[in-house]
Amino acid sequence: MNSERRESIKTTAPKHPGTKDHSIQQQLARSGEIPTHIAIIMDGNGRWAKKRGLPRIAGHSEGVESVRDTVEACGQLGVKYLTLYAFSTENWKRPQEEVSMLMRLLMRALRDETDKLHRNNVRVHTIGETSSLPREVQDELCDAIERTKSNTGLNLLLALSYSGRWDITRAVRAMALDVRSGVLQPDAIDERRISEYLSTANVPDPDLLIRTSGEFRISNFLLWQLAYSEIVISDSFWPEFRRDELYRAITAFQQRERRFGMVSEQLKQGKTKRTVLSRLLKSVSGT
Repeated sequence: MNSERRESIKTTAPKHPGTKDHSIQQQLARSGEIPTHIAIIMDGNGRWAKKRGLPRIAGHSEGVESVRDTVEACGQLGVKYLTLYAFSTENWKRPQEEVSMLMRLLMRALRDETDKLHRNNVRVHTIGETSSLPREVQDELCDAIERTKSNTGLNLLLALSYSGRWDITRAVRAMALDVRSGVLQPDAIDERRISEYLSTANVPDPDLLIRTSGEFRISNFLLWQLAYSEIVISDSFWPEFRRDELYRAITAFQQRERRFGMVSEQLKQGKTKRTVLSRLLKSVSGT
């Protein structure tokens, strides 16, 4: 990944919303497209804590503040979907003490944040093998999903005990069963049908992937869904990540040309045709 893939646009957004922050959000809305779906690999909690001589769990605790600020900012910007890689399948390999503390932190965060999420019209979803989570965590997660299921604002997807390979393997098994039972014909399997069997069915693929801590890998996250996502790497550890970093990433996204395998001239021609059609429709409708 070259320097062009790591644009860094300076902003002066405060950590908490205010007049200046609202102005920056309005500027972002005017300057280009706001991503419909943002996915984030939240990395660097342990290194943030180690750098400060703190236990690793302190980094995870501070990371909850980053989640809170990012979710709030995404809701204010009109982002429709935000997927957070909260706990991977591979994370179960970590020391048992750390895993236990992470589960307790997750349970407490769900308990403390659900009311605020509900007030802010956020709808909670989850993807991953959540049956492997402790029963207490599953209960809090089910409560958050149930209480927010009618909300119409930001859709917050928590990837818990998730991995991209698990997701694809699960989808293949489900398709194989449907083929065997005659529900699905092999020649009906295409990209759209595969997407329908993934845990993100009915959710648009991420427009923007953000990875913190300066690492250049996707860590088994949304392997199918990230095929054409724009990637922004932040050098900040996740506990340092706040809405100003989010704004930088969105600004970088707005400066990209998303060609989806085409060339620039094709995109320009398509844009011109859409503009002419839009003007014609307005003329006919009189609006």
